[in-house]
Amino acid sequence: MVPDPFGRAIRDHHRGERDHPLVDREGSETREHPIARFYFGEVTESTPDIRWVESWLAGPVVELGAGAGRHALYLQDSFETVATDVSRHLLEVMADRGVEDPRHVDMFSLRSTFDPDRFKSVFARGTQVCLAGSPARLRRFLADLAAVTTADATAVIDGYDPGHERASGLFGYRPDPVRGVARRVYHETYEGEVGETLSFRLVGPERLAAAAEDAGWYLADVRSGSVRTPHYQAAMTKTRDGAPDGVGGRE
Repeated sequence: MVPDPFGRAIRDHHRGERDHPLVDREGSETREHPIARFYFGEVTESTPDIRWVESWLAGPVVELGAGAGRHALYLQDSFETVATDVSRHLLEVMADRGVEDPRHVDMFSLRSTFDPDRFKSVFARGTQVCLAGSPARLRRFLADLAAVTTADATAVIDGYDPGHERASGLFGYRPDPVRGVARRVYHETYEGEVGETLSFRLVGPERLAAAAEDAGWYLADVRSGSVRTPHYQAAMTKTRDGAPDGVGGRE
């Protein structure tokens, strides 16, 4: 079985059984992963950016890397929401918290998992899309997204912009010789269990837009977190004219 210290730590936290930290490690550098803040804060209508996110979504929605289900719990009140994750521990957490349709899915195998045109929107909160690792794999992932969504689909995904002045301060940051690209590399440990090394390939909105167009998507809008962080959210559509009719969240 593939080690899953990340999922196990979040599951134990949910059960009130976690006595040790989840630790991110890169060489001699370490940090404690902020589980409570990242995965268990309730999403409400006043949560920063959620209104913008909803304005780009329509159901049915597939959420990729849904974690403990904090966004799925919110979105499913408005849309049919399929919440996916590769961690079986996290599926247990989501189901226990009331997520209606949690599924064990590898986000890089969508085409073999779901029927064509199954979803009208895609949502990925967190930078797991950066795990595509190479330009070819990113294009293939985006093409798979296109295959399992309708002709008028939308998608909202997260990224980190290597061109941001604070990008080099990201944990596990590594520069890349390719302009507009950077890496993050680290692994996680929990109670002696060591996870697989995570290798993120960071690209800014321009490179994401180029990869998206190769796969049948168009970058419609970009929302940056703040001047203090390189994080951004990108909204994509399958038409050049922006959000199609019927897209949007709560009244």
